[in-house]
Amino acid sequence: MKNLSKSGKTTNTLKYVLLIILAIYTLFPISFLIINSFKSQSAIVSTPFALPKTLDFAYIQRAIDEINLINSFTVTVLITGFSILLIVAVSSSVAWMMVRFKRKISSLLLLVFTSSMLIPFQSVMYPLINMFDNAGLKNGLGLVFMYGGFGLSLSIFLYHGFIKNVPLALEEAAIMDGASVFQVYFKIIMPLVRSTTVTVIILNTMWIWNDYLLPFLVIGNGENKTLTLSIYFAKIQSGQYGNAWDLIFPTVLITIIPIIILFLFLQKFIIRGVSDGAVK
Repeated sequence: MKNLSKSGKTTNTLKYVLLIILAIYTLFPISFLIINSFKSQSAIVSTPFALPKTLDFAYIQRAIDEINLINSFTVTVLITGFSILLIVAVSSSVAWMMVRFKRKISSLLLLVFTSSMLIPFQSVMYPLINMFDNAGLKNGLGLVFMYGGFGLSLSIFLYHGFIKNVPLALEEAAIMDGASVFQVYFKIIMPLVRSTTVTVIILNTMWIWNDYLLPFLVIGNGENKTLTLSIYFAKIQSGQYGNAWDLIFPTVLITIIPIIILFLFLQKFIIRGVSDGAVK
């Protein structure tokens, strides 16, 4: 019994050590970013791992001015918000219809949406941009539609898995009480898939908020740039391409703060929503 007790303690100790190592590994990038956001270019280059001697917010203020924070933040919020609204509205309604419309075409559509997640963006990048350019949608509105299209596959997959577990009797009872299709959707289905909706919002928001390539191809160096584009062009305009660390670190810190706050407030829904959509 003593040997078993010692073995259990050793196992637990190893688990804690491993978890501590993983925690340090996970938190290191954000810690490295924070400590270098308050240091000069020379200090970052000479002692990148050292703590700043003083909390000099001048570098943060410079970053705010360089990336035109208010305008860039507004553009990013609008594009992300409308894209998420489009993804949630279309993917939830499509998944609901696919589950309730039990035909071979529904299974085929699910297979198409699922398999499309395997198609890399780079393979359709130039034809897509050319098509939207010809349609006069190479702008913020077109960018919203692009994000909506690319975000549908995973979102439909998650919604489809959860809605399959929603009893049809609930919808039938609501219809017998005089509810319309839209009332069933908004008052029965959407409240029941709330955890999946939150998961869809978090996953797509993190992707759209931090995306660089698609806004670069669609918006470019226009007047209304997203935060990631503003960082890129501010870096170039600084005249220190590749070396403007005293600008890059604080601008990146400012950019990721909103998404970190969103994640911290809603993180409990991620695992629940993914497991609900994938397992059920």
